[in-house]
Amino acid sequence: MAENKRVGLLVVPANNTTMEREMNALCPDFAPFLVARVKRPARTLTRADLPAYRDSTLEAVDPFLAARPELVVYGCTAAGFLGGRAGNAAMVDALREKTGAKIVSTAEAMEQVLHHENVSETAIVTPYLTEVNDGLREVLSHSGLAVETLDSFYCETTAALGEITEDQVREKSLATVTANSKALFVACSQLPTLNLVPELRARLAIPVWSSISATAWAANRIAARAEA
Repeated sequence: MAENKRVGLLVVPANNTTMEREMNALCPDFAPFLVARVKRPARTLTRADLPAYRDSTLEAVDPFLAARPELVVYGCTAAGFLGGRAGNAAMVDALREKTGAKIVSTAEAMEQVLHHENVSETAIVTPYLTEVNDGLREVLSHSGLAVETLDSFYCETTAALGEITEDQVREKSLATVTANSKALFVACSQLPTLNLVPELRARLAIPVWSSISATAWAANRIAARAEA
């Protein structure tokens, strides 16, 4: 078997059980990803958690520096929304300085892929509490993107988040889109969407993306540019 051409490092909350598997499937050039797991509270994140979460993120990366990853994926969507565009950009800059790698942020990838689809608004499904959902709306609004409609599972703990199934995401998605929806985005790198995204694209005939599929899209663009 040929050796992998690239080394990718996936940085995710310690509780995340979905993103590694789906990113490995969607980004074969970087698979299998190394995985740095970030310590976090058992409840869902709040803005007050962000300074400690930032420190934990940079600490989690330390053991992987010797592998010299070409790509680092910052895969915590909630922290990206809570910190706003400036806070997320600061985290990206800190990871770039620490690793010397190209950085893909899930929060930024969401904005980028929606602009790529030439949509100005989207229906959104999340598992988040109101503070994170409000941050999501604010981040998108600064990028000229509107939230047409949003529904959430309103998970208060990481345990509740981890119990959400693909069938539940499908049901929530179909209940959230409207006849006027221009796109659908499933926001959270824990929610399982590997098979659901192509299924809903075919069923709804609109652009459908998730935090993980958007992140993979951004990572694959970096791989393509490196090969050009």
